[in-house]
Amino acid sequence: MRDTSISEKAGAGEKTVTGRLLLALPLIVFAFVTLTIGVVASKTVRQVYEAPTAHFLFSDTLHMKAWLISAVLALSLVQLLTASRIYEMLRFPPQGRLYHAVHRWSGRAAILLTLPAAYDCIFLLGFQTTDARVYIHSLLGSCVYGAVFAKILIVRSNGFRGWVLPVAGGFLFCILLGLWLTSAFWLFSKIGIGL
Repeated sequence: MRDTSISEKAGAGEKTVTGRLLLALPLIVFAFVTLTIGVVASKTVRQVYEAPTAHFLFSDTLHMKAWLISAVLALSLVQLLTASRIYEMLRFPPQGRLYHAVHRWSGRAAILLTLPAAYDCIFLLGFQTTDARVYIHSLLGSCVYGAVFAKILIVRSNGFRGWVLPVAGGFLFCILLGLWLTSAFWLFSKIGIGL
């Protein structure tokens, strides 16, 4: 009997160690991607918007980026609502897998909408520390894709506990909200909506 209980304890101990190592993997991915983006952005030689860059239907590049991050934040709210419905924290009709598809596609669209702003911020403006708002924005901007890759790793893996994915999604939402507050909200309140 003693041998059985010792082996059971050893098996439980191995599961705990494996679970902790598995939990460390998304954190390592987050840190690696975040630091890589931060280093690349810090090495960028800042370019002022001298020549007109592509800003499509918007008055200027800053307003384009502000509206893109606003759309990303709106899609992130869709992500929160659909995740809440998927995890049955909120109950609203209809039943079925509709919310899974909406969740996936709103996430994909949100990531695509971040790309023009991220390119501009990383490769044209770089990591800046001119004031507290800009510094916080640069830090959060460096974290976005680290959080995205960590969340994708968690989604694609089966070994994580049930609470890990909602925490990763909530963390990503907080980063996006912080980016919106330090960019679009600030720009809209200081300069206007710029359409």
